[in-house]
Amino acid sequence: MEKLTISHVIDFLEAVAPTAYQENYDNCGLLTGSAEWDVSGILTTLDCTEGVVEEAIHRNCNLIVSHHPIIFKGLKKITGKTYVGRTIIKAIKHDIAIYAVHTNLDNVLEGVNARIADKIGLTNKKILLPKDNSLSKLVTFAPVESAAKVLDALHEAGAGNIGNYKKCSFTSVGTGTFLPTGDALPVIGKTGSIEKVEETRIEVIFPTADETKVLRALRNAHPYEEVAYYHSALRNDNSSIGAGIMGDLKSPEEPKQFLLRLKKVMKTDSIRYTALGKKPIQKVAVCGGAGSFLLQKAIAAGADAFVSADFKYHEFFDADNQILVADIGHYESEQFTKELLQEVLTKRFPTFAINFSNTPTNPISYL
Repeated sequence: MEKLTISHVIDFLEAVAPTAYQENYDNCGLLTGSAEWDVSGILTTLDCTEGVVEEAIHRNCNLIVSHHPIIFKGLKKITGKTYVGRTIIKAIKHDIAIYAVHTNLDNVLEGVNARIADKIGLTNKKILLPKDNSLSKLVTFAPVESAAKVLDALHEAGAGNIGNYKKCSFTSVGTGTFLPTGDALPVIGKTGSIEKVEETRIEVIFPTADETKVLRALRNAHPYEEVAYYHSALRNDNSSIGAGIMGDLKSPEEPKQFLLRLKKVMKTDSIRYTALGKKPIQKVAVCGGAGSFLLQKAIAAGADAFVSADFKYHEFFDADNQILVADIGHYESEQFTKELLQEVLTKRFPTFAINFSNTPTNPISYL
């Protein structure tokens, strides 16, 4: 069996959740170790702590894939006086790589928030706050007889996906002109003579994060020595990328019934919530971790309830009897992320053992 390197795992994870989708305050990616190392085992976790590194050592896993980055802010000293320093020292001492996939995994449609929505039983899932400035448009020109091949290659590279629609494009036929000069080796025409060719204009939208892959596919599939194209950034919202998820329960539930079921399925010991109204709960918005910044968006979207965490006292007032806020706790909202990571990695590397950590990492206890 071909060896699996950390770079193979990184390439896959960044195809699922590109680091370009992380928030500007975040620190995703490879935090310790080398991408060139062979992988002996993978351990997935929500948080990377000393205990998790110790577990990785005992289970012969030299790659930890964590949701939260152990290195979040700049470090000036690594002396072992903090849990962050001790964790990093232990990982480096035992040649263990740590990779973090955080807000980029939050921001993809089938990421952290989708797992919460699935646990609650939501259907018709869609991004609550779509991300802007994450799409680009490509326009290129190919001989009519080559247009289908070029377009297929662009679709294969990820261009032309809009929400639930795949292979979207616009084409039109016109006349292209060019004059080969100097050392040109034209596929059509000859040096020194003006050439007119019936060409297809191809237009597709693609995620900006896939720019390198899409342009490589264009050049590889296009018959011309010099490929004419241009691409531009779009301000369109990207319905596949963004914060939070909105969905529908299969049938309405009374607010208290909903909270009791939520407490059970999310395995939480406590839920902080706003006043219970009389309106049944059907439309639900969710956001793993600290999600109060999405409250007004959830209200505007018509959600009956918003499930998230880390609400401050005064932020509960902002619900203003328009929505039921259910704060289930940060760890509790994201606890299934390590299972999500294990599942997606196992699908990609089915012959390689992927483990999720059994080490408790919730820093909060309840009486």
